[in-house]
Amino acid sequence: MHIRGDHVELVVGGRLDVRSAADARTVLHAAVDGGAGDLLLDLSELDSWDATGLGVIMGAHRRAGRCGRRLVLRDVPPQMQRLLVATRLHRILAIEGGIGVDTLPRV
Repeated sequence: MHIRGDHVELVVGGRLDVRSAADARTVLHAAVDGGAGDLLLDLSELDSWDATGLGVIMGAHRRAGRCGRRLVLRDVPPQMQRLLVATRLHRILAIEGGIGVDTLPRV
């Protein structure tokens, strides 16, 4: 897993899973705490995430809200869009451009 960026925009790549969760949490929390306004999380380079990785995203979302910020997801890969829809988290998380539930590829 790799995360690069600043307190305004971060790009997350690789696997966001139980092995990388602690490092990702540290980086995301520092970005939330160190900035103002929306924090854009670009997921275009993300290969996969598991429940722990999704928990890290949700934790950053809650922390951002407590800091008066908003966590916004950008370029969510289709397989992860399906997971957000299945868990109904697409209704809670801010997703740039939204998720077109009808346009998701069927598996």
